[in-house]
Amino acid sequence: MKKKLFCSALAVLVFAFSFSAQAQQVKMPRIGFIRIGSPPDPLVEAFRLGLRQLGYEEGKNITVEYRWTDGKPERLAAVAAEMVQGKLDVIVASGSTTARAVKQATTTISIVITAIPDPVGEGFVASLAHPGGNITGLSNLSPDLSGKRLEILKEAFPKILRLAVLRTPEEEGGQTKAIEEVAKALGLTLQPFDVRTQTDIETAFSMMPKRKTDALIVIGSAILFEHRMLLAELAAKSRRPAMYPHAGFVDPGGLMSYGPDFSDLYRRAAIYVDKLLKGRKPNDLPVEQPMRFEFVVNLKLAKQIGLTIPPNVLVRAQRVIR
Repeated sequence: MKKKLFCSALAVLVFAFSFSAQAQQVKMPRIGFIRIGSPPDPLVEAFRLGLRQLGYEEGKNITVEYRWTDGKPERLAAVAAEMVQGKLDVIVASGSTTARAVKQATTTISIVITAIPDPVGEGFVASLAHPGGNITGLSNLSPDLSGKRLEILKEAFPKILRLAVLRTPEEEGGQTKAIEEVAKALGLTLQPFDVRTQTDIETAFSMMPKRKTDALIVIGSAILFEHRMLLAELAAKSRRPAMYPHAGFVDPGGLMSYGPDFSDLYRRAAIYVDKLLKGRKPNDLPVEQPMRFEFVVNLKLAKQIGLTIPPNVLVRAQRVIR
């Protein structure tokens, strides 16, 4: 009897150790996430929320390695190469400049792009329906929306004539052309400023009075989003009406924005990661476009700097900061 009990106990122990060893051999998915900016970042938090909603817990059943370049795009190539060497399962690339660096670094690791103005025109995918290669993800439709932003700005402030356009050429994705077409129809003169650094932005604002600009529009880019607080501060000091590409620029103090709900885009990026981890291929996952749009007005700021938002414009806002 003792011998039988001993053998049974031994069998249980062997099974337990075997099960533990097998559990340890289960590979935890490893995701890479690259951003030009620096933490804290509300868009990264939206991605994390998306993962949690799908049942992922960082450090428990998924590993996410975040890399930041602190607003320095020249570091992207090295960061992307480092990530590829880490043998990740999926890399999330935020913005055109980042996506371009990751695309050049790997043709085998699945890439989820987020908030790309024109994925087809910029050469990331063959088509929205059939991306081809190792890339899929989400577009933000920025070229299509840029003209609409200008129309709203002109309607809100009919007297504007000369418009400063702040852009990062590498990330504008056709947005400038769309603005130029609408500006011509509205009789507006554009004064473009190519900006990549804090110094560039400060120089642009110092030049605006000399160029006699009476309003400004910020073209969406990851680099400019990193400097969103500086943009809001300088625009407020200049007392110029300003239009931004999405609410992430208005929440820190910008005047108004019209565009996709970027938090929703980043949350949905987690859905792509989940599908790829479960065996889907990038080419089988069409690039999706935004589903939620919002017009946001910072009425509190408008009053502080002496600007009046007409009631017919204000009533269309999905969100008003008072």
